[in-house]
Amino acid sequence: MTLLDDARQFQLLVNSVVDYAIYMLDREGHIASWNPGGERIKGYRAEEVIGRHFSLFYTPEDAAAGVPELALRTAAEEGTFESEGWRMRKDGTRFWASVVIDPVLRDGELIGFAKVTRDVTEQRKARLAVEEAHRAMLQAQKMEAIGKLTYGLAHDFNNLLTVITNSLDTLSAQDNDPERRRRSIITAQRAADRGALLTRQLLAFSRGQWLRPKPHDINELISNSGEILRRACDSSVQVDFELAPGLARVSVDGAQFEAALLNLVVNARDAIPPGRQGRIVIQTRQVREAGKPDRVAITVGDNGEGMPAEVVARAAEPFFTTKEVGKGSGLGLSQVHGFVTQSEGRVAITSEPGIGTSVTMSLPALQEETGPDLSIAPRVLMVDDDSNIVGIVSDVLRDAGHDVLTASNGAQALQLLQQDPAIDVLFSDVVMPGMSGVELAQKALELRPALRVLLASGYSEGWLDNVPPGIDFVAKPYRAMQILELLRARSGPPVR
Repeated sequence: MTLLDDARQFQLLVNSVVDYAIYMLDREGHIASWNPGGERIKGYRAEEVIGRHFSLFYTPEDAAAGVPELALRTAAEEGTFESEGWRMRKDGTRFWASVVIDPVLRDGELIGFAKVTRDVTEQRKARLAVEEAHRAMLQAQKMEAIGKLTYGLAHDFNNLLTVITNSLDTLSAQDNDPERRRRSIITAQRAADRGALLTRQLLAFSRGQWLRPKPHDINELISNSGEILRRACDSSVQVDFELAPGLARVSVDGAQFEAALLNLVVNARDAIPPGRQGRIVIQTRQVREAGKPDRVAITVGDNGEGMPAEVVARAAEPFFTTKEVGKGSGLGLSQVHGFVTQSEGRVAITSEPGIGTSVTMSLPALQEETGPDLSIAPRVLMVDDDSNIVGIVSDVLRDAGHDVLTASNGAQALQLLQQDPAIDVLFSDVVMPGMSGVELAQKALELRPALRVLLASGYSEGWLDNVPPGIDFVAKPYRAMQILELLRARSGPPVR
């Protein structure tokens, strides 16, 4: 076989390849040959590119930065050049290219370059998707581990707070208490309330907080909180509102939303260094993406010190804080993360050191309204394995005129339900040894479909999806007055 035959076979091979752009460059980088793969990938015919400089395939920013010349110089000096990056097609679109450039030598002298380009856009998308999924899995595992820790702590703490709070309520109702004792009781009540707020923040982070969402105009919620938000900042910090009109309503727990917003404003305030004229901007807007449900975005931005990327990555972890000792618990952003996630939303943080930080809560726009009011019933069966809670709460219910039966476990409660058809309400703790409150509710409703059920717990690990419809819920720590209010009237159906 002659040298001419070899050349013809090689050219036949090159022209048969359509998945790779294979072509020659002269020493300066001008295109000397072209193949069908180049036409398919880049969109140019041979007569359109031969003689032109190969930098026309590079993005304008890369061409201006001298990337094509650097590639040829590297290939000539090191014997090869390999890289990936964005390249341009004839129609102006971009694709992610895998590129190899090798020098072509004749008698040891450089006469040009052989260049092979492959379109790997889809492979890059798949690789990035796998990497993102892996990062998301690691983040979810981390959040789940911390969440499990907070579950157990909050449950035990809530039981204690329920006993303390209701005992103090009973004592403070006595008219003959001395003023000093009354002040002490009020102080203790406030301390218990602060402890309850701590557990709500813990549970919101770990998605164990039971929310009672209702349709809300988010702008109205923010406007109603305006004075509180401004009072949370000193005179050196200006708080501005940029609320877009005509937003869709969202279904959120109003109190938890206001707490999340206050947490963000306090964090923004604390990020502004002394001596700087601070500015916090609260913005709302409707987010519309093709093929996706509308969302309402609430952004709190500041001109504070900002955060580096490694701090942003940890910002939602409970107890993580960059504030001085005594200046913050590190639960603010974790409460925001938990509340928004449990509300089927997303939290995004953008920050630049020296410039400031923006935190965006993105919530789904409301699609459905809540249903009609339901009735109540006065005769109560209370079930809880904690005798202290049973004793104090049942006493308050009886003092208010309710007939109250008590049980310490699910089996005993079912027996009482079978024996006493006059029981109208089953009020049970969720977390109990043996039969859980949810299992008890399911069995009780099989026996008595018209029975009204009220469940109480400080956390909800995994059981929420199994709760039968039509069930009310109260979060620990609760006060007996909350139970009385639920028994007397309902503003709407239970929300899960």
